[in-house]
Parts: sequence; C-alpha cells; structure tokens
Amino acid sequence: MLDSSKRTWGVIGAEPEPIRLDWLATALLIIDMQRDFMEPGGFGETLGNDVSQLARAVKPIGAVLQAARDTGMLVIHTREGHLPDLSDAPPAKVERGAPSLRIGDPGPMGRILIRGEAGHDIIPELYPLDSEIVIDKPGKGAFYATELTDVLEKYGIENLLVCGVTTEVCVNTTVREANDRGYRCVVISDGCASYFPEFHEMGLKMIKAQGGIFGWVAGSAEVLEAMKTSTISGVTS
Repeated sequence: MLDSSKRTWGVIGAEPEPIRLDWLATALLIIDMQRDFMEPGGFGETLGNDVSQLARAVKPIGAVLQAARDTGMLVIHTREGHLPDLSDAPPAKVERGAPSLRIGDPGPMGRILIRGEAGHDIIPELYPLDSEIVIDKPGKGAFYATELTDVLEKYGIENLLVCGVTTEVCVNTTVREANDRGYRCVVISDGCASYFPEFHEMGLKMIKAQGGIFGWVAGSAEVLEAMKTSTISGVTS
C-alpha cells in the first residue's frame, strides 16, 4: 500500500526510454472498456467491426488494475456516451458513416451509447469498485466536457498510466489532450486494442515517436515489475 507521507518511485522500462514515476502522483486511467464497444450487438459491431479483436486487452488491464488496487493507486474509468435526449451528441457524430444502428437507436443492450443503458456500462471483468472514479464523456478524449482535470488536480496527479480502447481513437485522443495539459503518459501497449491491428501498432508508434512526443509506451509486464520494485526516497512535505 502506498504511504502518503513518503514519495514512492518506480522506473518503467518503456519506449523510447525508461521513465521514473512517483506513484503517489500517478493514476491508472482505463479508457472506455464498455459493453457497447467490447461485445456483440454493441456500437462497435454496428460499425462492421470484429469486436473479438478487443478482447486481448482485458487480461493485461485486469493485472495492472489489481496491482493498482493492491497499492492504493488512484483508478479512473471512462465511459463514452450521451444523454438520453442526445443534446450532447452533435449531428456530425450521430450521422457519420453507415452503421446498422446509430447512436441512440434501440439495440440488444439498450439504446446505443446512451448513459444508463446496459451497453454503456463497463464490462464485468473490469467493473469499477465503488471507491473508483468513473468519468462519463461525450467525446473521444477524456478531458473534453468532463471533470477529469478537476479530479487530477484534487489528487495531485502528474502521471497517467493509460490503457483501454481503441488505441488509435479514444486512447490516442486522451493522451494528446493530457500531453497538452502537462501530464506524463505511459500507454500500456498490451492493455490497448483496436478493431484494426495495424491501427493499434501505428497508434503506439505515434505516441512514442520523436523521443516520446506524446508519451511513453510499455507493456503490462514492465509496468507491473516497476510497481513491485518501487523505492521510497524521502518524506513529502
């Protein structure tokens, strides 16, 4: 368990280079692990995607989530979705593409991407504890039109361990938003996934390119090892 009176440091073997983090100033941010994206009959499938491609991220996320819970790290989950009247869903989003069901339409798990419906909720394997924070967001990024900045400031967070789906859309958008706001982001490579494996790989490459222009990339094993071998270096004031 993290000791709030002391700084606890860990070094993650990341790309493009290792990064040293103060765990007390670090949060685990899990992006959009929702039934509507992960399961048959949800929004992801209505777009013509093979939702089974996302399942590979569940186990690595679960391992890091358990470690975060064991150490008392702040855990934040996000859910993309909209109000029942769609007042926060711009027509440009609702009308795009040619899905078999659009946002707000009735589906097997309730209305597609609508807050409060079964499909909008997080999958059982990663379901939030009552003590964990859930951020409902209307867009791709977790900072736009949400209270995330206020939450991070309240808890003194400077670093984010980011995982979830999809790599190239909501994960990348959130990491770029976070980078612009001064947060250090470590993206957990096997804790992210895409309907398109090539987009997953390219999304990770874009984050760590040019000396880590948006952040760092590391596997769940490297993150877990860093959490196990942390060092206490001094008392905080």
